[in-house]
Amino acid sequence: MKKLLSPLLYVCLLVILLLFSACSSSRKVAKPEPANNENREKELKEKYATLLEVPVKNITNYALYAFINEWYGVPYKFAGRSKNGVDCSDFASLLYEKAYGLSLSGTCVNMLEQCKPVKETDLKEGDLVFFKINSKEPSHVGVYLQNSKFVHASVHSGVVISDLTQVYYKKYFYKAGRIKNLLTQSNFKD
Repeated sequence: MKKLLSPLLYVCLLVILLLFSACSSSRKVAKPEPANNENREKELKEKYATLLEVPVKNITNYALYAFINEWYGVPYKFAGRSKNGVDCSDFASLLYEKAYGLSLSGTCVNMLEQCKPVKETDLKEGDLVFFKINSKEPSHVGVYLQNSKFVHASVHSGVVISDLTQVYYKKYFYKAGRIKNLLTQSNFKD
């Protein structure tokens, strides 16, 4: 009996070791590799260069495009300020906080009051674009990117990039402005 127990014990131990080894190696495989920040940044720049129809070298504000990427497609919700839903002024406010470190709040009208007027032909990345949509006052705001494109929280599409040259936005475009606090930052100097 002693001789039978030893081989059986040996086989059991071997099976246990193999199972432990298999579990251990599967845990190693299941762990995600740390994301390569350089690759992620490169992919993001390429993605937004394509969307904006500009050279990749023009995408320099990684924080801005990372924020847009994170919020892209979030549905519109009046007075919303989360990824469950966001409105245009709150989206612009959140973007300014994350991409520029500036506090910007209030309605479209309040935001316009914080701006220095800018001609549509002189728009720079980060400028605000305002629209009067069936209203006597500015009722919609977006953040200008490049090449006539701007990002905003659209009532029908949520957070999306649109083009100022589209008939709809040309019809309702009101004014553009540069937040006065941004004028001191090197990429916004006149």
